[in-house]
Amino acid sequence: MNKSKAQTDEGGFTLIEVMIAIVVMSVGLLAVIASMATAVAATQSAEEDLIARQKVLEAMESIYTARNAQQIPFASVANVSNGGIFLDGAQLMRCGGPDGLVGTADDVNCTTVAGAVCPDGGAECMVVPGPDGILGTCDDVTMSLGNFTRTIAINPVLLPGGAGINTNMMAITITVAYTKAGIPARSFVANGLISSYH
Repeated sequence: MNKSKAQTDEGGFTLIEVMIAIVVMSVGLLAVIASMATAVAATQSAEEDLIARQKVLEAMESIYTARNAQQIPFASVANVSNGGIFLDGAQLMRCGGPDGLVGTADDVNCTTVAGAVCPDGGAECMVVPGPDGILGTCDDVTMSLGNFTRTIAINPVLLPGGAGINTNMMAITITVAYTKAGIPARSFVANGLISSYH
């Protein structure tokens, strides 16, 4: 009798309990792997994301500065299709010409520090650290922004209640987009208002 009681007191996991534990652990591991894949994808485009954000802000700031310094009249703060100076549609990111503004008809080919025209049709280029990770050493690399485009869209601002157009204000939307192999196309947008008053 003692012998049979000892056998019934023995405990352990059933096959079903083991299978459920494996399924739960597999779901957890898949979630960790998915989050790691997302982190790796984010780091692959981190440099381009930073550049795109900076280029959006630089373009917006140059328009505000030109207007506030009275370099351009308010009537010129419009797209070419509306009688202004800013080119319509997505444009290759070239350097500002004599007017100092990007996205206008007088944009020029960008050059490197050494004075050579940047690759990819004169698109803006920059020097980034090479394999040693230190900027200013002999292994630095010239990075072309030929895969970036910039769109400057300037639209009228409507008065409240649909009472017409506010002739003293324009809405500016700047979009910098880029493509990179293995990553979906990305874009960054900045919106602002510019007034005829300074």
